[in-house]
Amino acid sequence: MKRTTLGVTTALMSAAALTATATMGANAAPDALHAAAEQAGTISTALGLSGGEQLVPRDVVRDADGTAHLRFDRTLNGLKVIGGDLVVTQKAGQVTGVTKASEATLAGLDTTAPAATSAENGTLVVFALDHAPVLARETVTHSVKDDQTPSELHTFTDVRTGETLLTYDDIHHVEGTGQSTYTGTVALNTTQSGSTYQLKDPARGNQAVNNLNNGSGTGTLFTDADNKWGNGTYTDKATAGVDAAFGAAKTWDYYKNVHGRNGIKNNGQGALSKVHYGTNYSNAFWSDSCFCMTYGDGAQNQNPLTSIDVAAHEMSHGVTSATANLVYSGESGGLNEATSDIFGSTTEFYAANTTDVGDYLIGEKINIRGDGKPLRYMDKPSKDGKSLDYWSSSAGSVDVHYSSGIANHFFYLLSEGSGAKTINGVAYDSPTADGQSVTGIGRAKAEKIWYRALTTKFTSSTKYAAARTGTLAAASDLYGASSAEYAAVNRAWAAVNVK
Repeated sequence: MKRTTLGVTTALMSAAALTATATMGANAAPDALHAAAEQAGTISTALGLSGGEQLVPRDVVRDADGTAHLRFDRTLNGLKVIGGDLVVTQKAGQVTGVTKASEATLAGLDTTAPAATSAENGTLVVFALDHAPVLARETVTHSVKDDQTPSELHTFTDVRTGETLLTYDDIHHVEGTGQSTYTGTVALNTTQSGSTYQLKDPARGNQAVNNLNNGSGTGTLFTDADNKWGNGTYTDKATAGVDAAFGAAKTWDYYKNVHGRNGIKNNGQGALSKVHYGTNYSNAFWSDSCFCMTYGDGAQNQNPLTSIDVAAHEMSHGVTSATANLVYSGESGGLNEATSDIFGSTTEFYAANTTDVGDYLIGEKINIRGDGKPLRYMDKPSKDGKSLDYWSSSAGSVDVHYSSGIANHFFYLLSEGSGAKTINGVAYDSPTADGQSVTGIGRAKAEKIWYRALTTKFTSSTKYAAARTGTLAAASDLYGASSAEYAAVNRAWAAVNVK
């Protein structure tokens, strides 16, 4: 299914442009980004950045009270700084808080590549992610794995020592093998073109569904003569297209109506979905490079992985990329995966589809392992045999699909509390690391807290301890530092051994 240290700097500066153009939740509106860009130089000075450093705006979130959260990437002498991103909180013309991916000082760093390396492939960058800043080279290797999953492998190498600093794959996918049509008869928004209809949604940024016909590449847009799509079985390739279109629509609606977000990048642009990828391909994945998600057909090409929670999971990788951009490795990678599981689950609840009801199970419809069991369990992640229920010092060395269990468990406990209960016909029994009970605050509040933390507190290097800090800050923003919600966040993290 793609850390923070807190610091506070205060400086007076005009927020008039942002006040005029940014609205609650419209954090990627072009006008708001332009206004942030105009202030970047002043903010750089206020933060004491060196002369060669520049801030490049990526995201803006504005609260109802006028507080703005300006997310910036950073460059040094024109080179992108990996781990240099930061969020500046601004209110009434003042910088009231700063959250940085790294506190390292970049002043004086030599960004001139040694002559011996000048002909090497890749892009020069400054690497400062959990590491003293060094000049590095980023290479991206494109390939296809044995199971047909494409790979975009990013490797960062110190140009002076040759040390490999970080390697991660930027294709975010479901983990496993197995099977999967799910949503029954549903209404779809389509586009009429002459005498035919296109599976393209004009109400949601023209997000479309293409047919790969068990190949790869871009595929062909689904069209139909009578605007009646699919037959409910794999024998009609449009059936998987219906599920993909429905999942994409519900994901769009969830982010729009619950969080005020206008599409994955919050710019009104719809994402492309591609179905029928490969042969017997039991997976699905999101790729930032094409701003698209791709579904395989599962075992015997008869079980497409197009359920609501999988669609929302994959598209949420795009939301994470556009906001916190959590690096897909170590603890930050686990938080990246958990964010997609969390919003995959909450979107499924939001969709309220009678055929695929909301639950805290991930991939329960697709039978990906062929044993009839869900892919992941949020109430007790270890039920899948690999995921972590609780944090430990080794969490960062665990595959991101399994270290995600810590945050999944936190979110379930925060929403529903510990102990045995039945929700929408599904039985849960969530334990705690310390044996003490947790009282939930409800999913509606929990999802707001996680989204706010993701979009205003987390950075590329956020780990579990900083996620705790960020969600507590988010709870304080939304409900107050002395609120029951704030106390519940603190208790739920303790229950998964993050203190």
